[in-house]
Amino acid sequence: MPTIKKFEDLDIWIESRRLSKEIIFISKNTDLKTDFRLKEQIKSASGSVMDNIAEGFERNGNSEFRQFLSIAKGSAGEARSQLYRVFDNDYIDEQKLTILVSEYEKLSVKIHNFIAYLNKNDFKGTKFIDS
Repeated sequence: MPTIKKFEDLDIWIESRRLSKEIIFISKNTDLKTDFRLKEQIKSASGSVMDNIAEGFERNGNSEFRQFLSIAKGSAGEARSQLYRVFDNDYIDEQKLTILVSEYEKLSVKIHNFIAYLNKNDFKGTKFIDS
């Protein structure tokens, strides 16, 4: 794995940002825009995925990073569940639901695999390096 110097270089962050932008698009361009509670819930969950990846990375320690990645994975599941509510309320069609659920499932697998990678790596983070 190449050295990652900032969270914006992480594939899982890039993908979570793309999915968050897709949710924002849906929230602005469908009738979801009038369902304020559900709109804010799904936007929050999808944004939480990318935010927790970023926050964990910035903590500079594998243990904390893994914890935040676990939270990000949970938020991906929450966003996926909310997509079913968005579909059940007729804000998106079944094709869009299937695509987005699949993409969130793939992201969850990538986050899981990255956690597994960190579990095997003895890197403790830059805060443990003597200056």
